[in-house]
Amino acid sequence: MEKSVLDYVLVPAGLLVMLAYHAWLLHRVVKYPNETVIGVNAINRRFWVQAMMEDSPKNGVLAVQTLRNNIMASTLLASTAIMLTSLIGLLMTGGNGDRFAFFVFGDKSPRSFSVKFFAILVCFLIAFLFNVQSVRYYSHGSILVNVPYKKMSPHHRHHQVTADYVAATVNRGSYFWSLGLRAFYFSLPLFLWMFGPVPMFVSCLVLVAMLYSLDVTFDFGWAVVPHHEDDDDVRGGNRDEESG
Repeated sequence: MEKSVLDYVLVPAGLLVMLAYHAWLLHRVVKYPNETVIGVNAINRRFWVQAMMEDSPKNGVLAVQTLRNNIMASTLLASTAIMLTSLIGLLMTGGNGDRFAFFVFGDKSPRSFSVKFFAILVCFLIAFLFNVQSVRYYSHGSILVNVPYKKMSPHHRHHQVTADYVAATVNRGSYFWSLGLRAFYFSLPLFLWMFGPVPMFVSCLVLVAMLYSLDVTFDFGWAVVPHHEDDDDVRGGNRDEESG
């Protein structure tokens, strides 16, 4: 009974740590995008889309190849997720949870193993759905990025076919890809939960520390801002005043 209590304490605590970190990360991405890798990449993707669409005939092949690589990465993760989902479903129906009972320090009841298998199954299903959505948006973006909207006549130009709209589409594909990857990250603590709540809780702490080093830009002095020639003139004028 004492061992099973650990599942009711450490497992919710580990999940709470993971959820609290991602809630904090979402706040940073929305409020301070220049201090997160996700925000910086989203800003740079907008610049990339604008550069590709400014000279669409010249950069069309490069843009399509780049988005195709992203589609292949999302397809790989989606295929892996659905394969692991099938494997977990097979283990659930085969009743193989008893084979892990010898290594488990915690609740060893058949019901607990069913809950653990189901949690991993849902995690991989979510990863599959996110990566499918990523493929969807990347596919749309590969077509929209080659639309010569500047050469369209005013009568046929749609107000949404702009570089901002295409960049938003590409960014949505990247966001879904990141969410699908996060679902894979979440599957690690859930898998270690098979061996007890202690490995699961420790893995949550290690994973949050690792994700923090990957999600936060430590070069705080650098900011992603558009470059204007007027700024150079102002800086040059200030330097002349200081030297005078």
